[in-house]
Amino acid sequence: MANKPLLEFTDRGIYCAKGKFYIDPWKPVDDAVITHAHADHAYWGHKRYLAHHLSREVLLYRLGEINLQTVEYGETVVKNGVSISLYPAGHVIGSAQIRIEYKGEVWVVSGDYKVEDDGISTPFEPVKCHHFISECTFGMPVYQWKPQVQTFNDINNWWRSNLHNGLATVLVGYSLGKAQRILQNLDLFNGKVYTHGVIENTNEALRRNGVLLNPTERITAESVKEEVRKGIIIAPPSSVGTPWMRKFQPYSFGYCSGWMAIRGAKRRRAADRGFVLSDHADWDGLVSAIDATGCESVYLTHGYTATFSRYLSEIGFDAHEVHTLYGGEEEGDETGQPTPKENEEAKETPNEAFAGEDLSEDGRADIL
Repeated sequence: MANKPLLEFTDRGIYCAKGKFYIDPWKPVDDAVITHAHADHAYWGHKRYLAHHLSREVLLYRLGEINLQTVEYGETVVKNGVSISLYPAGHVIGSAQIRIEYKGEVWVVSGDYKVEDDGISTPFEPVKCHHFISECTFGMPVYQWKPQVQTFNDINNWWRSNLHNGLATVLVGYSLGKAQRILQNLDLFNGKVYTHGVIENTNEALRRNGVLLNPTERITAESVKEEVRKGIIIAPPSSVGTPWMRKFQPYSFGYCSGWMAIRGAKRRRAADRGFVLSDHADWDGLVSAIDATGCESVYLTHGYTATFSRYLSEIGFDAHEVHTLYGGEEEGDETGQPTPKENEEAKETPNEAFAGEDLSEDGRADIL
C-alpha cells in the first residue's frame, strides 16, 4: 500500500497528519500554521496559531486575543516529529512560505507570494522541495508586471498634477500589504500622507511590531478638510463610493491592483486612474518561482488553476489543481466589491468625518 502524502487537502484546510497540524485552515482546528495575516488565510477560532513574528500584531488586531506563537525566518519548530520552518514569501509584511519536512520528504506551502522586492516586505526566497503548493492568482500570460519604480513614477506624477489642478488625491489599496507598499514608495516632497482609519489601524499594528513606516496622519472628525486635500489620501476598497470619500470632492481617484492590467477594470471601479500594482506574482514570476524550487510536483490552489496547470504540464511539471477557500484578497477584488475582510474591518473602525459634517444622507455617521 502506498504511503499517504505528507500533506493532504481536506475540507478544513491543508493538513499534515504526521504532525497533526493544518496550514491556513478555514475551519476551526487545534493547531494552525499561518502563512500571512490576510483574512482568507488567517481565520478566527483555532486553539493554537504559529506565524512569523512580523504578523503578530496584525493577527492580534484582526483576530483578538489568540494563542499565538511566532518565529523568525529559518527558525525550526518540531511538531510530532515533523519539522516546520518559515521562509520569506514577499507578499506582504510578515508573509511566509511554510517548509515541512519529515524523514527527508520536503513540502513547501507558498501561501501568496510575489518575486519583486517591494522595499517593505522581506523579499521572496526560493525554497528547494519535492512538492510545492502555489497560488496562481495571475496565472495567465497577459499578466506581466512592470518594475514597480515605473508604477510609482506614474503615481507620484499623477499626485503632482492633481495638486497643480486643485484636486485632492485619493489612492485605494488593501489595508495590509498594498497600503504600506504605497506609503513607502511615495515621493513625500509632494506633501503629507493621510489615511482612512482601517489603513491606520493596520499601520499602528505594524509599528507596534517594530516595522518602520513613513509618517501618516489618521483622518478624524478633527481633520481640516482643506489641509487633507493638499496631501494624498490612502483608503481601502471598502471606502469607494461612500459618503466618506465624497467629502474630499473635487478629487482624482486612483486604484492600485493587478487587475488594472485588464481593459475595463478601471471603468468598473469608476476610477480616474488605474495603476497596475499587485502583491502577487505575475505569469513570469510564477513560472520562475516554481522552477527555482526544483519540485517534482506542484499543486495550484487558487486563481487561473486550469490554464496554469495545463501550461505547467506541457513544460514537464507534474501539476495538479486543488480546491481551497483562498483568494479573498486581489482575486476577490475582481468584482469591485468589498471583501468580507474589508467589511469586517470597517465595522471595527470608529466614525470618521470632518467636524460639523454628516457622512451619510440621513445624518447618521457612516462607519466606513
